[in-house]
Amino acid sequence: MPFEAYLVDSYGPQVVVAVGGIMVGLAWILNSAADSLAMLYAGGIIGGIGAGIVYGTASGAALKWFPDRRGLAAGLTAAGFGAGSALTIIPIANQIKASGYQSAFFTWGILQGAVVLVCAFFMRAPQKEDLAEITTSTESQTAQDFTPAQMLKTPAFYLLYVMMTMLAMGGLMATAQLGPIAKDFQVADNPVSLFGLTMAALPFALSLDRILNGVTRPFFGWVSDHIGRENTMFIAFGLEGIAILLLITFAHIPVLFVIFSGLTFFGWGEIYSLFPATCGDLFGKKFATTNYGLLYTAKGTASLLVPVGSLIAGSTGNWYPIFILAIAFDWLGALLALFALKPLRTHWLSRQAAIAQVAVS
Repeated sequence: MPFEAYLVDSYGPQVVVAVGGIMVGLAWILNSAADSLAMLYAGGIIGGIGAGIVYGTASGAALKWFPDRRGLAAGLTAAGFGAGSALTIIPIANQIKASGYQSAFFTWGILQGAVVLVCAFFMRAPQKEDLAEITTSTESQTAQDFTPAQMLKTPAFYLLYVMMTMLAMGGLMATAQLGPIAKDFQVADNPVSLFGLTMAALPFALSLDRILNGVTRPFFGWVSDHIGRENTMFIAFGLEGIAILLLITFAHIPVLFVIFSGLTFFGWGEIYSLFPATCGDLFGKKFATTNYGLLYTAKGTASLLVPVGSLIAGSTGNWYPIFILAIAFDWLGALLALFALKPLRTHWLSRQAAIAQVAVS
């Protein structure tokens, strides 16, 4: 993401996104014909790069076009990334059942690639006149555009990076173990009735989790536009910690397993709206795509650390240490947002405003 984001910030989004669409389509077509593990890996690598290009550019564009509503814009973009998979699960599953996975890979690879290619031609970076009527406060965001190199020299970036790594790691560890936990607590196949639907607990939980994981992104992004990023982080991260605590306490009750796993996702998914919006607020819009691309690597760092959870579970023989660690990360992140990030942001923005005032005078 940082590499492609640099190209987007330097040369515009159209060509870069078009290349991303071609790579995604090609990856799925390769998977449709894969007859070796190496070919399957090649499809995964190409598809991962292409998806990173499309997601990174869309997120950066949201931060640039809507500086007065960054939280909501970033949240809707992140929700769209998940909503696409939710909308295609049933038709892809039906095609796999009817024609095989090779046919599904080939057909949906072409469809995805074509959709992204068409959208690429409508994308452009905002010009000064596009944002002329939008007013933003120097108390909430900087008027200066920081290059990636300048951003990497600031303590604010590293605080955000550590916080995002902790929150992503805690959420990924907890959610990655949801299936095994449901089976260990012997609730996976128990029927649960909620919202007029009756399903087995585990698939019900997984379906609800995906819905709430999408809804939380624009919701908390919108909230953060009104009450501030750090205040919203404190509420959301604290909620996730409470939800995980309730989950491990009542996981043996099928309906509560479904409800509290959903609340866990609702308290976790908003990191993909709050952190990009905060990054845009602190470091400006000109290089917003690259700057968020660098911050987003925190998710990759967290993913590399997630297997630690499996090692902990294997060595202790139960899931509780994983969840306790996730709760600790959530509540530490909530406290850091309120007592470290918030004063740092206030000092940071007041300093930038003072520098700008001196430059004008």
